[in-house]
Amino acid sequence: MDGLPGFVSIASNIVFLSFLVGIPVYGYFKGVKVYETFVTGAREGFEVAVRIIPYLVAILVAVGMFRASGAMDMISAAFPDFMKSLGLTPDVVSLSLMRPLSGSASLGILGGIISSRGADSYEARLASVITGCTETTLYVVAVYFGAVSVTRVRYAVHAGLLADAAGVVAAVIVSLILFR
Repeated sequence: MDGLPGFVSIASNIVFLSFLVGIPVYGYFKGVKVYETFVTGAREGFEVAVRIIPYLVAILVAVGMFRASGAMDMISAAFPDFMKSLGLTPDVVSLSLMRPLSGSASLGILGGIISSRGADSYEARLASVITGCTETTLYVVAVYFGAVSVTRVRYAVHAGLLADAAGVVAAVIVSLILFR
């Protein structure tokens, strides 16, 4: 490897190795029982994973129901002329609707848009900007709030979904200015 890419690859490997070796060595010299601390942290991580399983199942069922019910397709096909004037094809609208629910499903939709329309198409660029401007709000609420046993999430969900809507609007405006 020559040049900057080779240097970056070597530098990132050195940084990774220094963290991998340096943190346990530093802990050892500070008098921390490194292995016991690691095992305790792993046990706590496993307990958190077990605690959030019901929330993950709930969000996965909700995503499956939303897609299987046909609601996403109905919403995507609503107002076709207005949506097309903004560059919002049914695929891009589906991405916008799926993004708050599931990151992997929305990335699958994004991959489908890119492969069917081409990476340099307006739809692919808009879909990419939407993916970058929005968050998997409902997934985050389910997993992270579930991990710390927060049960009153109403305003957090409202604020998150409002931020997602603002992200989609901003993505459309920026994409219309830059890519059309």
